[in-house]
Amino acid sequence: MNKIPMTTSGYEHLQEELKKLVNEDRLNIIAAIAEARSHGDLSENAEYQYAKEQQSLIEGKIQELESVTALAEIIDVSTLSGEEILFGAIVEIKDDESGDVSTYQIVGEYESDIENKKLSISSPLAKGLIGKTKDDVVEIKSPKGIKSYTILSVKFK
Repeated sequence: MNKIPMTTSGYEHLQEELKKLVNEDRLNIIAAIAEARSHGDLSENAEYQYAKEQQSLIEGKIQELESVTALAEIIDVSTLSGEEILFGAIVEIKDDESGDVSTYQIVGEYESDIENKKLSISSPLAKGLIGKTKDDVVEIKSPKGIKSYTILSVKFK
């Protein structure tokens, strides 16, 4: 199986989520199922059906996170440096059409969060930026057509 790259903080966040699912959510849903069961006929018990569906979702998420964390390749971004954009880089880019400047960190798929400026390594923009350096111009195919960006800075921290 292929390793899944992620930052140290991303890995820690997934570990916390897994711990909460196993130690809190799983126990809560088991209690909810027991409570719903005590209400009688299970075939017409919507509360029981809902609790079983929730249990299935929780167990699926636990399995997914266990697999992801087992395959994680943790990359300590603080040890990285250089001019070239790599996994973990914090990149400042300018949209050549609008002039808007944005800053993103390139992270693993399971830790991406566009609202917090964390860009998935598998996104078209990140793929286009990998290997480039400051002042390079990259063209990215987007749903709105081809977008052009100029790289203003590359940092690691």
